[in-house]
Amino acid sequence: MRKLLPIAGLAFFSLAAPARADSIDGAWCQEAGKRLMISGPSIVTPGGARMQGLYDRHGFSYTAPAGEPGAGSTIDMRLLGEHDMESRAGANGPIEHWRRCGPAVS
Repeated sequence: MRKLLPIAGLAFFSLAAPARADSIDGAWCQEAGKRLMISGPSIVTPGGARMQGLYDRHGFSYTAPAGEPGAGSTIDMRLLGEHDMESRAGANGPIEHWRRCGPAVS
């Protein structure tokens, strides 16, 4: 019986491990200072527009509004890992890399 206690304890702690972020939701930034925020089907674009898009847990797409780079193009985003995402404007646009960042400080 004593030999089973360490195994049972190990099993318990492995189930209690913290969950990893597995969603595109959150704040994203680039070194050049661009930021965006995704919350379900809502986005605040790098230009500050608040709008709705097509959301799934690991991806997001929206039509870039007038006055922003790629205006009128579909911007597709894909989660690469817990801290990384890439986006592309249209089918042939350059791929942009994003990193997860904290909320803006005012």
